[in-house]
Amino acid sequence: MAMTATTFKGRGGGVELGLCFNPNDDRHHGSLFFLFLSGDRSSLPPPPYRSLLLLCPPRLIIIRPTNEYALASSSSSSASLTCTTALIPPSRGCPRMDVTRKEALWINNRFNPHCVRARLPVMLQFQQQKPSASSTPRGSGHAGRLVRMEQLWQEFFSDPSQWWDNRLTKKSPKYPDFKHKRTLEGLWVDGWLNPSWVKEKMASMTLGHIQSGDGLRSRVPYSFCNGDKLSRLCEEGRLKEALHILELIVQQTTKPPIHAYVCLLKGCSRRKALEEGKKVHALIVQSVLDSNIFLANTLVHMYSKCGSVLQAHKVFSNMPQHNVYSWTAIISAYADSGEVEEAINLFQQMQETGLAPDKVLFVLLLKACARLAALEQGRELHSDIIKRGFQSDVIVGSTLVNMYAKCGCTEDARELFDNMSERDVVSWTAMIAGYAQNGLGKEALALYEQMKQEGMQPNNVTFVLLLKACASLAALEQGKMLHSEIIKRGFQSDVVVGSTLVDMYAKCGCTGDARELFNNMSERNVVSWNVMMAGYAQNGLGKEALALFEQMKQEGVQPDHVTFVLLLKACASLAALEQGKQLHSEIIKRDFQSDVVVGSTLVDMYAKCGCTEDARELFDNMSERNVVSWNAMIAGYAQNGLGKDALALYEQMKQEGVQPDIVTFVLLLKACASLAALEQGKQLHSEIIKRGFQSDVVVGRTLVDMYGKCGCTEDARELFDSMSERDVVSWTAMIAGYAQNGLGKDALALYEQMKQEGVQPDNVTFVLLLKACASLAALEQGKQLHSEILKRGFQSDVVVGSTLVDMYAKCGCTEDARELFNNMSERHVVSWNAMIAGYAQNDLGKEALALFEQMKQEGVQPDNVTFVLLLKACASLAALKQGKQLHSEIIKRGFQSDVTVGNTLVDMYAKCGCTEDARALLDNMSERDVVSWTAMIAGYAQNGLAQEALALFEQMQREGTKPDEVTYISVLSACVHSGLVDQGRYVFDSMCKNGVTPTGEHYACMVDLLGRAGCLADAELFINKMPIQPDSVVWMTLLGAARTHAHVEIGRRAFERVVKLEPKNAAPYLLLSNIYAAAGRKDELAKIRDQMKEAGVKKMPGCSWIDVDNHLSAFVVGDATHPQSKEIQAELDRLMGLMKKAGYKPNLSFVLDDVEDKENDI
Repeated sequence: MAMTATTFKGRGGGVELGLCFNPNDDRHHGSLFFLFLSGDRSSLPPPPYRSLLLLCPPRLIIIRPTNEYALASSSSSSASLTCTTALIPPSRGCPRMDVTRKEALWINNRFNPHCVRARLPVMLQFQQQKPSASSTPRGSGHAGRLVRMEQLWQEFFSDPSQWWDNRLTKKSPKYPDFKHKRTLEGLWVDGWLNPSWVKEKMASMTLGHIQSGDGLRSRVPYSFCNGDKLSRLCEEGRLKEALHILELIVQQTTKPPIHAYVCLLKGCSRRKALEEGKKVHALIVQSVLDSNIFLANTLVHMYSKCGSVLQAHKVFSNMPQHNVYSWTAIISAYADSGEVEEAINLFQQMQETGLAPDKVLFVLLLKACARLAALEQGRELHSDIIKRGFQSDVIVGSTLVNMYAKCGCTEDARELFDNMSERDVVSWTAMIAGYAQNGLGKEALALYEQMKQEGMQPNNVTFVLLLKACASLAALEQGKMLHSEIIKRGFQSDVVVGSTLVDMYAKCGCTGDARELFNNMSERNVVSWNVMMAGYAQNGLGKEALALFEQMKQEGVQPDHVTFVLLLKACASLAALEQGKQLHSEIIKRDFQSDVVVGSTLVDMYAKCGCTEDARELFDNMSERNVVSWNAMIAGYAQNGLGKDALALYEQMKQEGVQPDIVTFVLLLKACASLAALEQGKQLHSEIIKRGFQSDVVVGRTLVDMYGKCGCTEDARELFDSMSERDVVSWTAMIAGYAQNGLGKDALALYEQMKQEGVQPDNVTFVLLLKACASLAALEQGKQLHSEILKRGFQSDVVVGSTLVDMYAKCGCTEDARELFNNMSERHVVSWNAMIAGYAQNDLGKEALALFEQMKQEGVQPDNVTFVLLLKACASLAALKQGKQLHSEIIKRGFQSDVTVGNTLVDMYAKCGCTEDARALLDNMSERDVVSWTAMIAGYAQNGLAQEALALFEQMQREGTKPDEVTYISVLSACVHSGLVDQGRYVFDSMCKNGVTPTGEHYACMVDLLGRAGCLADAELFINKMPIQPDSVVWMTLLGAARTHAHVEIGRRAFERVVKLEPKNAAPYLLLSNIYAAAGRKDELAKIRDQMKEAGVKKMPGCSWIDVDNHLSAFVVGDATHPQSKEIQAELDRLMGLMKKAGYKPNLSFVLDDVEDKENDI
């Protein structure tokens, strides 16, 4: 057979394929096309047949509507043939044919199995090319057709009213999309001869532009109403176009088909398109079909799914009759909207009408009860189920188990489960879910073991629930065993199971294993990425969570709102404001800012980063705010020390009608606690009782904490004792209340009661108890607590370890504290601060400064507390040089703006005698509080600059800072040291007028002021008129004044009072001895010394120290252990000789008779 190469060009675009022409064959009008493919022959009939005849059975030509052509073959043979290229004309209606069996296949046929679309891309290898210049005929006919086509399109767009629009009604792609009314010429929107500008102009011409009358006339014959086109549009979500078709059908037919309405109503239900649904409803009423029970039921269902329960009920009420489906639809509407009681009422009305409910309705109502934890209604349904004999149905039984479990009645659920006559995997899974959701992970795992013993095979949902139970228990070993089972059963490729495995490992702290599992997942969706990010965030690895988000974007996975919520929480934990702002920008770009959860988390992030103003601005601009949004803003204020703003926001919240929840009250009570705002706390307590939240354990313990921090320990204890449920946090809150109010003994006693009631303490409990021991200097109880800590394994906790160091140091055992500090497995800056504080508090400033040098050598970064402690050590040592060095470091590290550090610097310079430097520092502080002013006033007082102290006190008040108790002590001290009696009296009187209640220390200052001025009688009278019981300090002050002025009687009376209060104190004995010695009363002097010996009181030797070239040297009376003691004594003798030559005579009036002459000279 002779072959001649030729080309073929059809109408429309296509694929270039090799063709040959046989001029000797007269079939198909004397012409035949051959297609050479891998050495085999196939024949292709020319237009208008639009089909392929395959001569070789193993071959199949695939012609697709998108003008793509391909070849699939089972043969492995191939041949390289040179062929001329041609364009095969496309045809949308052309089937894919295997001529040997005379059967046809359509790829887009709606009856195809689901596997077709998945397997075809793998099986087929597509070749698609644009027509090349060589393949396009260049004859005048082709050029003429191009010109004519452009003319037709121009005519169409200039006057569309002259064309019929057949796009919606044509039965085959070979029919034109637009047809001229007079010439009957056709236009195809996808025609390959179309000018390039056609598609751009057509883009704006949708179905909405189809008009009747003057515009395009769309002919919708009754034959079109088969619903295929309508169904496809509804499935694709093109509801407006589908609605327009329905409107045309209603206009042009007397009886539109019911299935057309049903199709659109179902589409509206799926898309929750309420407005489109209402329009369909209007068309139904217009067509007088609203009495059709099937349509009415579908309408009720549509309104239900769109959230319009009232409209659904209106349709239901207007129905002339109801069947069981009608009742099911309306009951479902109320159940889905959370109105379970109304759903139950309708259910009862249905039974009154004589209609018997089916199992489906019971299952629906039970699920609604489970969702809302409506236990009572669920029990009523259970009774009805038993009456109707549905309890033996496995689906109903499983749903009952689920309902009881979700209502918290796991025992009832288990009893029901055990009594089920038939149980499938859903039943077991429902019971396991009940245990897992109620925090009974151990029971869930035990039930799974029973499930396996009874031979029931778990499914993927079972494993998901069990893994969640392991995650809640942090049961890593059981989780690993489940992982092995999952691999054996082949569930590891399930994306939900895989994601839950990642979550389990992360919640057990194994973020490395979680990440490895995540990396090896064959399929990952956005939930998988979210789970991994949540794992990082929950384990304090916020940076890794943010890095994972960058990888997620690189892999093209689109984040959802949950992703941003997790990332914002990570930023909040890191106080990473810049990253948070970047996420905020992305949220706006992706249009998630209107999501209430995302908005609330943004508010929380800004607040936790300290940007309360930005948080508030964002909060005020939220389009929708729920109670979580308000809580986030209230929490932001409370966490940033803005308790007043938090309470003010709560008032606004009530005004706007938002109902607070438990979290709201917890946050507000914490704000009251931080402000010591007792009255507001009591008002909140009343509201809590009104709303029935007082039985909540979290609210209860927060109330205890609030009363404790407001100083009302009795009210706190009364509330604590009345709590129906108390957990370890409740006990710890009460212990904290005692400890913070200086009632350490009560805190330790409560701990004993806690142990008796079997409540196990946690690390926070021990921290508070150790602080109580430290405040009491109760070393023995502290050691007992140390033993308990070792038994319970809390010694490795860095906070517990640091508090132990602090306790030993405050009890004076600095060596034990240092040993404990050295043996700590982990030490952070708090640990170092505790040890430095221990040294400083025990007058071991030299050791404190040395420890700081070691701290720097080990690379530990000091914080502001570290510098405060070290400056106090320098102040106590008057170590100015070291203080200046610390000042330089403070500036380098940027702590100079910290108000506490600034106050301590002022105090250090003042105590080192540099009042001018201290004052310059005070004046340059960007922020000053009452402590700042008080430190400077105290500095002036200590350096004898009383006038400067009083002037600064006046300036402080002029600038609006209210002095506190400590300020008045400093001012009174300045008056004392300078003998300013009248000014001192004035200051004391003004303190009382300004609402500051005097304490024992204030009274002691006044006694000292009067005593130094020689007004001993006035001082004694002042003490006797004190509204509080005078302590030993007050009487000791009077005794010191009596010694100064040698007043025997007042001195004896003061001595008697002091000895009663402090029998082991040697100071009063020595002072009275000096008074007797000065008065020459040797008999009384001998008696007082005998009395001192009988009481076993010993005088501690005096001690002083000096700093020379950064080396501190201490000197104790009678101590000759100093390596240079001989040289020092020789220098003292030399100086004494010089003093005698200069005429120095010591005052011996207070010297006892048995003191050696050498000591008298000194």
